[in-house]
Order: sequence, then C-alpha cells, then structure tokens
Amino acid sequence: MPQFARDLDVYQGYNFKKDKQSPVGYILSITIGGEALVADQETLKDPEQPDKALASKAVAVLNNYLWETGVTDALYFSGQISTANKQKISEMLLGSFSNIEVVVKYVIYEYDPLAKKYFKSNFVDAELNGLLEKNGDALNIAVAENESREVQSPKNFTFQIGVKPKTLEQSINVAAASSKNIVKKWGVTETA
Repeated sequence: MPQFARDLDVYQGYNFKKDKQSPVGYILSITIGGEALVADQETLKDPEQPDKALASKAVAVLNNYLWETGVTDALYFSGQISTANKQKISEMLLGSFSNIEVVVKYVIYEYDPLAKKYFKSNFVDAELNGLLEKNGDALNIAVAENESREVQSPKNFTFQIGVKPKTLEQSINVAAASSKNIVKKWGVTETA
C-alpha cells in the first residue's frame, strides 16, 4: 500500500519565500487528553496566497509527516512548537494520562511545477478524532528539552506525536498535484 510521507521545510514554514518551492505543513489545532495546545504561531504565510497570512494561527510548523494511508494506520507528526506548548506537553508527560484522546487539524502544502503554484497535498476539512498511539506501554508523544536551532526566533522546540484513529470513519484529503484531490478514509466505525 502506498504511503504519504513528507519531509517538510521548517525554515520555509516560518520564513515563506515565493521563489522557494519546498513543502511546508502546519498543525492548526490539537487537543491531547482534553488539554488544547495554544495556536500561538501567528503571521505565518499562506503558501496558496503568499501575500496573506494563514487564515488561522498554527500550533506547530511541521518538519515531518507520515501516514501509511491505511484506514487504521496512525498519523505521525513532528514539528516545532512554542515554549508555552513545550511546557504544557512536558507537564502532561510528567503527569498521568488517563485520557489519551487526540483531536487534530492540520494542512500540508506542496508546489506543483506544472501549475506553478502551491496546493494542499494533505489536509482535513474537519478535526480528526483519534487516540495517542502506544509503543508497548509507552505513549507515542515527546518534546525536546533543548530549543531547535533551525529557526532561532521565535524560540521553538521539536515535538512528535503518533495518532491512531478512533472507531469512527473520518476523511483525509490527499492530492498528487493541484486539482488532483482524493478523499481517503481514516478509521472504521464500530457499532455497539
């Protein structure tokens, strides 16, 4: 089965340049265990309209994304978050996770050299409802203690998370090029 894996350009995500055509991605909102991380990264440019900022603030500028495209496969995100969100995740990791529900909304942009414009290559119309993935007994969530040096301002820290689907069919939009969208299913609805 094909996978959707992208290495994303953090520098371009923070400092968008029209003449550079590397892929970028953002987590627009995420709630982990009932705790919402703050969308505090403002004035990030919208690759589809580079003269304007993104319609919403972002929680994270992504550096990597992976989905094996199966309906029960996890989504893996790695990206840069603010100091406040790093502290919130560190606090969660030191506490106990009694609630492992995750609600996330994200978008990935790539450049189409034929259409000569950026397009959304992987995104959701509505927030996805999932669960923190487990690796054995450990939950798949981590945050770096030391700040990243790829972009020095604003201060940012690398964060990674794996999210499995809840027992609910949801939709993820993927595209190979501008105007070549496909809707894929994520999760399987289970009836009681």
